[in-house]
Amino acid sequence: MTEVAVQPQAERKPKVEIKRQFVSFAFYQVDPVWRRLPQSERQAHKVEFGSVIKKFVDEKRCQIITYTLMGMKAEADFLLWIISEDLEAHQELASALAATKLGAYLTRPHSFLAMTKRTMYIDRISPEHAEDRLHILPGKHKYFFVYPFVKKRDWYVLPFEERQKMMDEHIRIGNKYPSVKLNTTYSFGLDDQEFVVAFETDVAADFLDLVQELRESQGSLYTLRDTPIFTCISQTTEGMLDSLA
Repeated sequence: MTEVAVQPQAERKPKVEIKRQFVSFAFYQVDPVWRRLPQSERQAHKVEFGSVIKKFVDEKRCQIITYTLMGMKAEADFLLWIISEDLEAHQELASALAATKLGAYLTRPHSFLAMTKRTMYIDRISPEHAEDRLHILPGKHKYFFVYPFVKKRDWYVLPFEERQKMMDEHIRIGNKYPSVKLNTTYSFGLDDQEFVVAFETDVAADFLDLVQELRESQGSLYTLRDTPIFTCISQTTEGMLDSLA
């Protein structure tokens, strides 16, 4: 009997699982009473509040990016963009901030919870973006625009090919504005909206033009709700807190 040499199988590399992230957008408003406190007392409150944020970041519990909305939105003064693989980190951070002296003067008029997810649609221009969406990598951009997004139920019963065609147009328009970075997160079953979309840019006018052009696309006919919209300016934690008073 002739022996047959068996070729060794190529070594298979184990598939690395990319953990999905929980993403929350916590908008806070300060009670005007707080602004009438003595300056030294307000400063102590800000230091305590900032130290809680720093503790969670230093312990790598979550990423926290801070923004001011002073002068941009009547019912919100600042935003914490919170990103973590651990949902409990979001709850524990909220509790820790509420327990501070400044926390006693804060309300949270808007809060959106979402997760990252690989898109089901094909980006024919930049296919690698599908992988990017599993992991939020915040950039160092000056402006941040956030809004919850809900599609009409009619959208979900369209044939996939029709939806892909409309998404092709959507992607084509988006690529005309390379200065605007899109972060799409998904809220199905987690919160009232279906998506939370967040745009980073250094050129606010480009974002305005992008949104206006998207309104003219076929896919916009299937938008049910995309408000409230928040315009935010990037700040350090200290700068964000100083902007309050």
